Amino acid sequence: MSIYIDYGMRRTQQTLAVAAALLDRPQDRHWGYPLTKASGIRAGVLYPILSRMLAEGWLEDAWEDAALAAAEGRPPRRYYLLTLDGIVALGGMLDSPVSSSRRALNTGGVQ
Repeated sequence: MSIYIDYGMRRTQQTLAVAAALLDRPQDRHWGYPLTKASGIRAGVLYPILSRMLAEGWLEDAWEDAALAAAEGRPPRRYYLLTLDGIVALGGMLDSPVSSSRRALNTGGVQ
């Protein structure tokens, strides 16, 4: 019999790519489109990952100043900031040799 322990957000290749892109400049504001380019992850995969990171408390989000966006003739953009917890968690995720966020513990001979 195996017991699965959930260690938080899954460590997929996509999550690791987004984590690396965020940690490349941990103090900066991160915008969606540049994150897709830096991570190589398409928007349809990126935004759910960012949403999970927000739920974990690893990111904070806000909207840029509407007047600045209007002056440039576009709608305001949402940006993301890494939290201290996010820097620690994502750094640990990248440094960890474990290939998955779930580990199976063998608790006996039964599989």
